[in-house]
Amino acid sequence: MIAMASPPDDLKKILGSNERVEHYLKQKIYHPKLNVDSVIVTNERIILRHPHALGLKKDYTDFNYKDISNVTLEKGVLRSKIKLTLKPGAEPLSLGDLPNSDAEKAYGIIRENSGASQRPGPAVAPVVVAVPVKSDSADK
Repeated sequence: MIAMASPPDDLKKILGSNERVEHYLKQKIYHPKLNVDSVIVTNERIILRHPHALGLKKDYTDFNYKDISNVTLEKGVLRSKIKLTLKPGAEPLSLGDLPNSDAEKAYGIIRENSGASQRPGPAVAPVVVAVPVKSDSADK
């Protein structure tokens, strides 16, 4: 099994209190609109980390699992591509040129988490409280 690289400290500062990193891909991905330095797959979202200005500034783009309608894995001989279909109105996201082992692991985590976020939560039954009503006829 390949050991996961440790996420950078700047990323740890933007995670939610119950959010945990499930997979960290330190991989340069050239998205048409972003120069992505790394991809972080957490239990709540996918974060694209894209530094600029010679690495002095870092921007983040995140995708909540609720916004992902489908995920596919295009596996090659050595490298793979993960394609995320987002909710209507958003451009699809493609994470390409990933080592097969990283892509397979990230695909599994994304598939599991996006499926879990699409399932409706447990139904909560309304609580009915019966309160005795005092009638006026009983007082007379």
